[in-house]
Amino acid sequence: MDVKKYKFPTLKFGGGGVNLDELKDIPFPIKRVYYMYDTKSNVTRGKHAHKSLEQILICVCGSVKITIDNGYEKEVVLLDNPAEGLYIGKNMWHDMFDFSADATLLVLASDLYDENDYIRDYDEFLERINFIE
Repeated sequence: MDVKKYKFPTLKFGGGGVNLDELKDIPFPIKRVYYMYDTKSNVTRGKHAHKSLEQILICVCGSVKITIDNGYEKEVVLLDNPAEGLYIGKNMWHDMFDFSADATLLVLASDLYDENDYIRDYDEFLERINFIE
């Protein structure tokens, strides 16, 4: 599976770092930004795929593990660096789990919220993947 990670430029000054990006490397226009925090370590978030939405997940504080699943392969990716983002494309099942106590997961999304874009049933996801290919 081709896991795509983005590295964001980091500037170090004043005793800390600042990560920035001019959005030139993000593969989609950002239409929505949200973040998850105070998630207990025993909670699994996500458990869905999107029909057309694309996302980049950035753990700006702490750490979280992401399982990405294309219907044929699964891979677990650790996010623990605020200068690194994980690309989640359309038709990619994903689960977020093992949140550290201080984890804050920032999500950059290619579109506004649309419940009709979600695939929340894993069997339906697999049927869709097989139909597409």
